[in-house]
Amino acid sequence: MKPKSKILIIAGSDSSGGAGIQADIKTVTALGGYAMTAVTAITAQNTTGVKSVVPIPPKEIEKQILFTSKDIKPDAIKIGMLHSPIVINSVIKSLQKVKTKKIILDPVMVAKGGFKLINDTAIKVLKEKLIKKVYLITPNIPEAEVLTKIKIKNLEDMIKAANILLNSGVKNVLLKGGHRNSKIMKDVFLNKKEIKIFKNKKIKTKNTHGTGCTLSSAIATFFACGKSINKSCELGIKYVNQSIRSNLNYGKGHGPINHLSSISIDNKFKR
Repeated sequence: MKPKSKILIIAGSDSSGGAGIQADIKTVTALGGYAMTAVTAITAQNTTGVKSVVPIPPKEIEKQILFTSKDIKPDAIKIGMLHSPIVINSVIKSLQKVKTKKIILDPVMVAKGGFKLINDTAIKVLKEKLIKKVYLITPNIPEAEVLTKIKIKNLEDMIKAANILLNSGVKNVLLKGGHRNSKIMKDVFLNKKEIKIFKNKKIKTKNTHGTGCTLSSAIATFFACGKSINKSCELGIKYVNQSIRSNLNYGKGHGPINHLSSISIDNKFKR
């Protein structure tokens, strides 16, 4: 099988492999894409939480983005963990040189275990500068609350928050509803022309580590292959739900999802 698209991932590393750049690479590969990376931070973490975060110098992040893209031009870019204002500004500067319009931003702010991955000044820079430069932003409810400064309790609040993000310069919003305590999960896709609610039955499991990273990378992969942004969101959500349903149950905390859920192994490679 030959990869159908080339995706550059700008994100932090997760030593446990369930989230971050490791989840991104697995997702892009499992969906038939070619993954390239610019690592923004190294984290020591497992399914129970984050032990430490070591930032990569902004100059090195910039070099990774530009030197990689100069040789292999990405069809789409997925952005994850950006922990400081200087890193965000460095990424913006690099994106202006790469000139790829298909940019998906997952505004990673808090790890599944509650560890804060970005400081308040960085959130301000992300809101004022970066979100205007991307094609789609994919916040979950807690992230959307931080970005919009409103409390989200129901679907109407989700739509209101998505509209606030739209009015702040975002082209497309996918607000994820997984944090709501309801049997049917509702994700809101919104732009200036349309609104779509994706409805799916909530899967009962604690093993959802890395779902946000996985979804944004899946969307980037489908979008890079020529699917519409709306369809890319729909297919990305389906892939994530299928991967959650496998319920791997690795580790003592919030376990990872199964990124191999989309792959059938050829008989000659089966063990």
